[in-house]
Amino acid sequence: MPAAKKATTPKAKATAAAVEANATQASTVEGQSHRVPKDKWLAKQQQLLYAARAERIEGAEALKAEADQMALDAEPGDTQFDDESGEGSTAAVDRERDLALSAQARAEVVEIDVALDKIDEASYGTCDKCGRPIPKARLEVIPWAALCVNCKSGGLSARR
Repeated sequence: MPAAKKATTPKAKATAAAVEANATQASTVEGQSHRVPKDKWLAKQQQLLYAARAERIEGAEALKAEADQMALDAEPGDTQFDDESGEGSTAAVDRERDLALSAQARAEVVEIDVALDKIDEASYGTCDKCGRPIPKARLEVIPWAALCVNCKSGGLSARR
């Protein structure tokens, strides 16, 4: 009985109200509002998506800044055009790699935003191609996965 009395105290009611408000609060990502789902697994996935999103944005910006700095540091005439230089100077190749990785990270941010929208629309975890559920184990590894393994592999897993 004492536990029941504690649950009805003003402090316990305020705590319960705060927990409830937190469960339905809106999270904002660049002007988009996303509700925190009541389902614990979905809420965990949403947090994984937010963390991955922040990580990708930070990485993309760092890679872009590094590529820009390489361009500024390059002196005119540094590029060598002969049979031995291949694709160009090492700095040019590194810069192009950084720009490609930055673009890839930004593309993943778009995929993550789509996954966050799917959580709001209650369609998260459904394969975009076949409509079947994506296994939770796959979503825990790649929270923004839009395709089940079979569709992603082009049906290779179904062949014998």
